[in-house]
Amino acid sequence: MKPNFSLRLRVFNLNCWGLPYVSKHRSDRMKRLGDFLNMESFDLALLEEVWSEQDFQCLKEKLSFTYPAAHYFRSGIIGSGLCVFSKHPIQEIIQHVYTLNGYPYMIHHGDWFCGKAVGLLVFHLSGLVLNAYVTHLHAEYSRQKDIYLAHRVAQAWELAQFIHHTSKKADVVLLCGDLNMHPKDLGCCLLREWTGLHDAYLETQDFKGFEEGYTMVPENHYVSQKDLEPFPCGIRIDYVLYKAVSGFCISCKSLKSTAGHGPYNGTPLSDHEALMATLCVRHSPLQQNPPAGRLPLISVLREAWTELGLGIAQARWWAAFAGNVIGVGLLLLVLLCFLVAEERAREVAILLWTPNVGLVLGAGAVYLFHTQEARGLCRVQTELQHVLGREREAQDLSSEPQLALLLGQEGDRTE
Repeated sequence: MKPNFSLRLRVFNLNCWGLPYVSKHRSDRMKRLGDFLNMESFDLALLEEVWSEQDFQCLKEKLSFTYPAAHYFRSGIIGSGLCVFSKHPIQEIIQHVYTLNGYPYMIHHGDWFCGKAVGLLVFHLSGLVLNAYVTHLHAEYSRQKDIYLAHRVAQAWELAQFIHHTSKKADVVLLCGDLNMHPKDLGCCLLREWTGLHDAYLETQDFKGFEEGYTMVPENHYVSQKDLEPFPCGIRIDYVLYKAVSGFCISCKSLKSTAGHGPYNGTPLSDHEALMATLCVRHSPLQQNPPAGRLPLISVLREAWTELGLGIAQARWWAAFAGNVIGVGLLLLVLLCFLVAEERAREVAILLWTPNVGLVLGAGAVYLFHTQEARGLCRVQTELQHVLGREREAQDLSSEPQLALLLGQEGDRTE
């Protein structure tokens, strides 16, 4: 590769809010999105919440000339909603579905049925290996009482681990998506500290959009104003994150977001704002980003470990409660069988039989689900505990030379 190697990447990211029968003006917005992508001709367009595969096929057909490579990530019952359109050939495709993703009985939220996931596409661009990730994490429905916090932290760790283990041969790593986390939230800090990814909004010198980089704003008439009541100015939950390994350096030359309306002042493309980043990759003999101190990572790991512990306790409580309901239900079934056999209150016993069986089966499903949830959270907590131990050991080893130097300096002063 030439010493003066330089590569410019134009990236587009949008949560499209494309739920059939629910999202307003979905077909029209998808059509206008296709027109805009064709006009702008980005290198990569990474989309979330394209829940209808028919919408993806329409976009694929519309964009086939400008973006000859495309992929739709399938998972869950409804689908992951993730898809990518690219100017460049896709070399490899990998998908990871998150282990924990909400509760099946919370039907009105629907995250469990979607099969939230992270998709990886590998590109070879002028001898450079680019790993591009697209993801969508579990939604936050209440800031004050967030029953999904442990799940989202677990997803953030799985995402970080997935990137960590699949990007070892990559020269550049790019992550785009709706993380459903504010910049200083625990899961977001965990992801950035463990992977070393940089936030395009924080790194760029040329940003055009809402203050603080908000990607859900009250100016967008598709946004639920009730959901934004705690945040009257808006929230930032959509991200473009990146890093380069030794031998390369990457910078964000510009970052732009839509401003509550379409790219050309029309109707918004979604209830989220689109992000458009211009990244510049250059050859560099020096490592661009030396490892930072370990103390922030240790602090974040400890906080995540504690939060997962709370989630485990909650999951075990629900499993125990469901187990008790199963026990009571089985005793009632035995009693009903006795009443039927003795022909005492037979009609009442037969009448109560069906709902009691339903109660036992329902409690059994809840018991199995929360037992699985507890074990999934325990697995993530165990991984965090292992990494936390290793980081503490590394911190102790790195502090020993500094301590010896300080002791030497004190000895020189006393002589």
